[in-house]
Amino acid sequence: MTTPADRDPAARGARVDVTPAAADLIRSLRGRHGPLMFHQSGGCCDGSAPMCYPDGEFRTGSSDILLEELRIDGVDEPVQFWMSNAQYETWKHTHLTVDVVPGRGSGFSLEAPDGVRFLIRSRLASVPQHNQEPADFRPTAKRK
Repeated sequence: MTTPADRDPAARGARVDVTPAAADLIRSLRGRHGPLMFHQSGGCCDGSAPMCYPDGEFRTGSSDILLEELRIDGVDEPVQFWMSNAQYETWKHTHLTVDVVPGRGSGFSLEAPDGVRFLIRSRLASVPQHNQEPADFRPTAKRK
């Protein structure tokens, strides 16, 4: 039986989701580069684009939070989605969806050579979702 939570990640309490096109690209990148991670850029290099890296290549520290562990069909391990504490304070009322569009993004993100780029689509989070803290919201969240 399918429940609303099966169809809507926000109903499961997810703060970040991916579109089918983004999931396809994540599977492809995983096959070429191994386990992956995202860090939501704060505007330095590519606006505020989600940047995709081999897992552990982007160093996270006490100024970052683990917002979500994305479960992608066909990818064995969760894909961590990190964001800076400061940016989270600005975006904490939103539900984020990772999408992919044609065009070149930052040269640092793994999808750049494919002629596509990840981007974030956002909407206001539901009240229960807005009141939930991220998956690992501690000012000193560190990588495992």
